[in-house]
This record gives sequence, structure tokens and C-alpha cells, in this order.
Amino acid sequence: MFDSGLGGLTVVSSIQKVFKGAELFYIADTAYAPYGEKTSEEILNRCDNITRYLLEKHGIEALIVACNTATSAAIRHLREKFPFLIVIGTEPGIKPAILNTKTSHVGVLATPATLKGDKYQLLVNELSNIKKVTLYEQACVGLVEQIEKGEIDSSKTFDMLEKWLEPMKENGVDTIVLGCTHYPLVDVVIKKVMGNDITLIETGNAIANRLKLLSEEIGHINEGNLEINVCFTGEINKQMVEKILENKNIEVRKCTI
Repeated sequence: MFDSGLGGLTVVSSIQKVFKGAELFYIADTAYAPYGEKTSEEILNRCDNITRYLLEKHGIEALIVACNTATSAAIRHLREKFPFLIVIGTEPGIKPAILNTKTSHVGVLATPATLKGDKYQLLVNELSNIKKVTLYEQACVGLVEQIEKGEIDSSKTFDMLEKWLEPMKENGVDTIVLGCTHYPLVDVVIKKVMGNDITLIETGNAIANRLKLLSEEIGHINEGNLEINVCFTGEINKQMVEKILENKNIEVRKCTI
């Protein structure tokens, strides 16, 4: 698994609840963070390098791109280049949001690259036939960096979210898609602004169940321990790793890719 930083650990948190009998190698690619402000070509090349590293060093059988931005830029390439791997991407939960909303007003919080990406636009176009809804899209520039620093509850983070969310609140948004794996880490702050009646849609549980299903189809026996290894390429907030995974015994080390 990989992401540009800590965000994908929200997916690891979901995986460790349902998936057993395997080694999980997580790369927090903090040296190249944030992906959301890189070009599609830069992101694709980086995803390719990380996948090759995981294959060469750890002989992986499944790959999870735990990042909406990287999925949009590289998932097709990775599936074509590494057809022998289970490759699972991450995409915003637009469909469950459309099915859930009662006001037909849905908010989408994401990185600039995700919102501009072809994959996101295609997804929105495909799902627009299900039910007529109004989407309020917000590019959250700088939010990933705040989360990476561990500033979950800081006044700066609150002010950023309040500025982005107030227009949604005024327009009757009742469901918000968290279109970045980092954003579940500020769900309490979002609820503080929007009120506890807001429904937040994240994708960690769906990815975990998908991994379990596809692995069992090729003979995986879902028993035993799940060993989690966390590797980072730049800097990382180790206290945040422990907080997200609720485990102080996870090995966290630096690697060069």
C-alpha cells in the first residue's frame, strides 16, 4: 500500500479489522507529498517506481493505491503494466453519497488534482443518471499538510475547514464525500462546523472488503496475524501513525525509493 503520507493509514485501520494472515507494507511517500499538487505525469512515474520497489523488496501479490489523486493518475497504467497483481484503487464515494442524501445537496472535499482528474469527472458523469443532485466541490489546498503535521485540532485547520464548509452548510448539504484518505482524520472538525447530523462518506471499509474478497478468490486463507510495516521516504509524525492505527508496536522506518 502507498499514499503520499499518513492518509492511507485510515485505510490500513479499516483493513486490520477484517484482513488476516498476511504481511502489509505501507509506504508513506512523504518526500513527494503532497501528490495533489503534482502533475499527472509526475504522479504516474512515482507510482510506477513505488510499485517496482514493493515487488523487488517484498514480492507483493496485491497493491492498494490508498490515494484518490494517485488512483486518478496511475491506476490504469499500473493494472496494464502489472497484470499479475491484484490492484485496488481509491475513488471518492460519490455513489453512496448520491444514494444517501435526502436534500439532494452533496459536498465533495478533495485535492485539486482529484477534482480535475478524468477519473473523477467520468465517475460524476456516470452517476448523474442515478438521481439529480447538486454537487458542491471544494479543493482543500493545504489541508493534507496540516494533517501531516498533526495539526488536527488547531485553530488554523478549523478556520480552513470553516471557510470551505460554510457555503455547503448554507446550501443544505447533508452528505459530504471525503475525497482524500487524509480527510477522515479531521472528521470531528468537519462535524463541529456542519453539525453532527452530517453524513461523511469515506472509502476505507469498502477497500478492506474488496481486498479480502479478491485475495480469497486466489486462495488466501483469512486466518492468523496481520503484520504491518510502515515505511516513509521523507519525514513522518510517528505519534500520528500510532494514533491512527491505535498501536504503539508498529515498526516505522525510513526507506529510499
